[in-house]
Amino acid sequence: MRRPDPTPKAITSLQNERVKLIRSLEMRKARRDTGLFVAEGASLLIMAREAGWVPKMLVFLAGAASGGVTKDLVQWAMRADAECLEVSEAVLAKIAAKENPQSVLGVFEQRWHKPAFVGEPAGDALWVALEAVRDPGNLGTIIRTADAVAASGIILVGNTVDPFSREAVRASMGSIFNMPLVRQQPEEFAGLAKRWKGLIVGTHLDARKDFRAQPFDRPAILLMGSEGPGLSDQLKATCTDLVKIPMAGKLDSLNLAVATALLLYEARKASLKL
Repeated sequence: MRRPDPTPKAITSLQNERVKLIRSLEMRKARRDTGLFVAEGASLLIMAREAGWVPKMLVFLAGAASGGVTKDLVQWAMRADAECLEVSEAVLAKIAAKENPQSVLGVFEQRWHKPAFVGEPAGDALWVALEAVRDPGNLGTIIRTADAVAASGIILVGNTVDPFSREAVRASMGSIFNMPLVRQQPEEFAGLAKRWKGLIVGTHLDARKDFRAQPFDRPAILLMGSEGPGLSDQLKATCTDLVKIPMAGKLDSLNLAVATALLLYEARKASLKL
């Protein structure tokens, strides 16, 4: 198979096949069928480069690569034999985000990991398992927070939103390139839980333990339920411990991303230093 020519190609037509492909990646089915996703903006592409990822395609606004960060990114993509496309403003407007569009974007291959950590997990292992997350902004924010505390990775259980959607990738602020992602059905996770040699700490309204009283002295999986329904009975049954975030106001729950952040920082408090 011929390797793509990294020399930038000028594209002005909305009917170009590459333009059609990138536009199609707005749809989950296209991302699933192609195994590709879009990351937009220089800051995200720099994160990708630092994490050892290389794009399949790099798209940039005509004239933007004359200097600065975009020039560096184009040179990086060319060295990696990525296909580089220099596009007109009209083309960029069709493939970039509608709000706060950027002048450069990359198309990458998705990466999914196998749960090879089961067996003898590292002593400081801390995974986040999320059941049926519905909001891509929440998922991206959780990925970002997990990266901030050096969590081991994210396990997506059941019918979750796509972590490679533009909304989730943008909300992750580039942490999508740092966090290993695992996807499982509930039955698979239940099987994993039986073999897991550590804690499985779930948040649940029925819990009687304050999350701040939960020891994290062993490898742990933080298990968070979906927005609204919370943990299913099936996944609740996999937990070694159930905890609750106390409330002093009139609400009985927090935003999923906020609740996950509280648990992650509590779990990592002994190792996080200024």
